Amino acid sequence: MVSLGVVSTEPRRDRDCLFCRIVAGEVPADVVGQDERVMAFRDVTPQAPVHVLVVPREHHADVATLAVADPDALVALVRMGSQIAQDEVGGQFRLVFNSGPDAGQSVYHVHGHVLGGRSLTWPPG
Repeated sequence: MVSLGVVSTEPRRDRDCLFCRIVAGEVPADVVGQDERVMAFRDVTPQAPVHVLVVPREHHADVATLAVADPDALVALVRMGSQIAQDEVGGQFRLVFNSGPDAGQSVYHVHGHVLGGRSLTWPPG
């Protein structure tokens, strides 16, 4: 006998992840954009006049993991970040992914930081 099992239509989620809880509506956030794959909300500790986090709805630890597991979600994330930057700062922005503790990642749910609204210096950090 072949068992097909039950296939969940719920996105991959980590109950302890802050960003998963924001996506689920359990934690409030200032949401500035969303679609079926990603959600964007303002950072609570902004580092620039515009500082928005764009996250996939499904839980992936970092950008490299997301790129392998769901490249279409990564494209959606970049597209959403670009659209927000276009709307809020005329399309001039920096998109940053921190991967790992030495890179400054503090929430292990991949997120792109959309930064803009001022001159951004180089090198960062």
